Amino acid sequence: METKNSIAQLLLRLALGIGFLLPVMDRLGWLGQPGDPGVGWGNWQHFVDYTHLLIPYVNLPMASFLGILATVAECVIAVLLIIGYKTRLAALGSFLLTLLFAISMLFFLNYRAPFNYSVFVVSFASLLLTKVESYTWSLDAYASRRKKNFSFI
Repeated sequence: METKNSIAQLLLRLALGIGFLLPVMDRLGWLGQPGDPGVGWGNWQHFVDYTHLLIPYVNLPMASFLGILATVAECVIAVLLIIGYKTRLAALGSFLLTLLFAISMLFFLNYRAPFNYSVFVVSFASLLLTKVESYTWSLDAYASRRKKNFSFI
């Protein structure tokens, strides 16, 4: 049973981490230009315009600033989840960030948007990840094993 759970949490960490990195790459134009197949934004300005749709109660410069904060948070969360460092904290950050996205999409796009893009699923999967007892194949697990080995001192 532990093996099944350890594989599931590893796959979930990787899926969430990659799921954060790909949109960041898209908004930076690394996956193609606006209008290219499979490209959502293609550049920063298209991303800022979309961000402004999700938070219309702020002006465009503030939307750009909040977009930068979200992008940095997504990068940090992605790396932490992929390498398995501070995993519980990263999963909690993932939950909160995606919950904010989902609620904004729900109210300012349309009721189907967060479901069409599975944002609530990502958010609540992140919340489940916070409840995993140990994160096998992670830096957290390595640090825990190392700490136990030196506990005799």
